[in-house]
Amino acid sequence: MRPLTDEVTLHMDAPPEEVWALVSDVTRIGEFSPETVAGRWTGGFTGPEVGATFAGKVVRNGVGPTYWAACRVTRCEPERLFEFSVGTKTVAVNNWGYRLEPSGGGTDVTEYYRLEPMLPLRIYWALLGRLRGRTNVRGMRTTLERMKAVVEA
Repeated sequence: MRPLTDEVTLHMDAPPEEVWALVSDVTRIGEFSPETVAGRWTGGFTGPEVGATFAGKVVRNGVGPTYWAACRVTRCEPERLFEFSVGTKTVAVNNWGYRLEPSGGGTDVTEYYRLEPMLPLRIYWALLGRLRGRTNVRGMRTTLERMKAVVEA
């Protein structure tokens, strides 16, 4: 069975603090992601910190269905790591994140996802994982390329 995770790395000719400003600002995700077209902080939060909540407006596969997904920041190390879970307060379904590594005067940026290994997701992934995985990889590559264009402009 295909693993429940994957990642894409892209080098950006920009320092980690500039890249961090993009990957950790959920209100800008609509500029970059082909599926998550908007984001907003919720629960009184206004920026990235562990435990902060936000909602992402998803247009699945770029065509629908459209829905708001509840998210919670699970890891937040400025200029290094930003990760969040998608699900409910009690059950995380999926995790997304960005790792930043200084490299050659710029930053290697890795976007990744990791599905939780619960039985319903393992069954879904066994049936549709190959297609969904390809879509996720394409989407991560597009997101990173769009971010790169902004920070290198």
